Amino acid sequence: MKTLKNHTLIYDNECPMCDIYSKGFTKCGMLDNDGREAFTEISPENRSMIDLNRAKNEIALIDHDKNAVVYGLDSLLLIIGNSFPMLEKIARTQPLYWFFRKLYSFVSYNRKQIIPSAKDHKDTACIPDFNLKYRIAYITFVVFFSAYILSLFSGKLGLNLNHNFMRELMVCFGQILWQILFLRLYLKDKIWDYLGNMMTVSLIGTLLLIPALMTDFTPVFNIIYFGIVVFIMFLEHIRRCKILKLNYLPTISWILFRITALLIIILFSI
Repeated sequence: MKTLKNHTLIYDNECPMCDIYSKGFTKCGMLDNDGREAFTEISPENRSMIDLNRAKNEIALIDHDKNAVVYGLDSLLLIIGNSFPMLEKIARTQPLYWFFRKLYSFVSYNRKQIIPSAKDHKDTACIPDFNLKYRIAYITFVVFFSAYILSLFSGKLGLNLNHNFMRELMVCFGQILWQILFLRLYLKDKIWDYLGNMMTVSLIGTLLLIPALMTDFTPVFNIIYFGIVVFIMFLEHIRRCKILKLNYLPTISWILFRITALLIIILFSI
């Protein structure tokens, strides 16, 4: 790999995704061994060079030779392009560049809902701005993806359930409306952070169901497996509520809806 020398990447050290890929740049030699610096431990010299607010949303790359800073996708393309010029050239062509910018923002603005940290409440934390457009986009993506996978999995449970995407889509949207209706006064300004985390719990459960779609196990096994997945989601929901400093009320409401929806679906399938 060709090393991009005399550059420093300012990364969110409380975001596992950011930590992994920035460490990968140094490990494979695309950046110097000291070519990355944690946002919460940034030096006064580097702090004075970057736009701190923008760096919370878009990872900053400092060029010490030119005393210049690039942000977000351009930072990553500069590092990658130094070793693989053709990849950078392809990524910068339209409409790929537009798509990758949107994808970067989609992940960046939702990264604390995808992988939250107990340290996110500190003043020095690298917390991205709230972006309603990308939060709704994330929630919508998870809803449709989960509904699709659940519609495929439901037919493997042996409960007279057929593949019904619209039914599962209504359940997914119903969960959101249920939580908003019963928790809006309790959650207050945390409601969008909670909804983002709740959808990540749904996404985790959905991803865990995919392996079962690729096998031909008995309905009894699939029911047991589904129960295990729901239990994992239950524990993860509790963990994320603790990080958000919420009590057990959202989890109780969440599981009540799950049970109610399941009973209604089984009742109408008889």
